[in-house]
Amino acid sequence: MAGLVELTARGVFCITDRGKSILRDHKERVDLRVLRAQPGYEAARTKKREQTGPVAETSNNESQTPEERIEESYQAIREGLGAEILQKLKAGSPSFFERLVVELLVKMGYGGTRKDAGQAIGRSGDEGIDGTIKEDRLGLDTIYIQAKRWEGSVSRPEIQKFAGALQGFRAKKGIFITTSSFTKEAEDYAAKIDSKIVLIDGEQLWNLMLDYGIGVATVATYAIQKVDSDYFSEEN
Repeated sequence: MAGLVELTARGVFCITDRGKSILRDHKERVDLRVLRAQPGYEAARTKKREQTGPVAETSNNESQTPEERIEESYQAIREGLGAEILQKLKAGSPSFFERLVVELLVKMGYGGTRKDAGQAIGRSGDEGIDGTIKEDRLGLDTIYIQAKRWEGSVSRPEIQKFAGALQGFRAKKGIFITTSSFTKEAEDYAAKIDSKIVLIDGEQLWNLMLDYGIGVATVATYAIQKVDSDYFSEEN
């Protein structure tokens, strides 16, 4: 988006140095007003609409419906929040990141209670496992966790090491969470082995955090309404 993020060869969006600079200058909030002030923002948005086909041929706010303008603003705010979240995660401590992973997984329905899940994280030592969490509230199965606050991409050897650790515990399920991204070789390896390893990169992580309300606060909610034709039908 206007030089703020770039698409890597692995198909993952990463924030650029320019984007990081904007985050440093606007620590409190990066909203649509800030993004529109950046050189090339509107041109980049116009080019994107032209490439998506006839449905998105309009390239200015005057030709957009109010719903489209709201959606565009919402996505811009969400992307700005995501970049800021990753910046804070990378600047935080390993223990904070572990607690965040616990809270997110519990919110997603794993582990029963936060207390039970939290007691399992960080107790497995340095054997390639950062912790475990129950798959369901009854504890019928256990999921093993690896959480990495990395800048560089996670490569295949790291996934192989994690898979080997799972075998050592006779485990079949694992989650590898990172603040960065995974190489294609790492993704391919995880997809073909017997153990089920779910890879969650930085972009997926901040999207899950926003979806489940982790580390963010709602400042406003807008309900989009339409006319109820059935109400105005005199045949009823």
